[in-house]
Amino acid sequence: MIEQVRSEEFGDRVLDSPLPVLVVFTAAWCGPCKWLHPHLEEVASRTGGSLRIFEVDVDVAPGLAERYRIGSVPTVVWIQGGDEVERSVGVEPDRLMAWAERFTRPGR
Repeated sequence: MIEQVRSEEFGDRVLDSPLPVLVVFTAAWCGPCKWLHPHLEEVASRTGGSLRIFEVDVDVAPGLAERYRIGSVPTVVWIQGGDEVERSVGVEPDRLMAWAERFTRPGR
């Protein structure tokens, strides 16, 4: 499941999450963001609750976009323990599926 997250709840829901988090920086006007969405749904399905996925609309939360230096959308930022681990810029489904495998691998 992909959830929306607002700026004021970002700390509690994302940075303090006990699970790894994918934060998808997107915008309503972004065509490639719409292409990415089914791939994110597949990641969510494959990982079976071992991570959380949140969307941040850069037009609604420009402060978060600036904080994470988002230069283009879609950008997916993998956050674990409050820190950025890795990021994907654009539509990179193979990379996201590789991440999904890492989230579900025993002893990750």
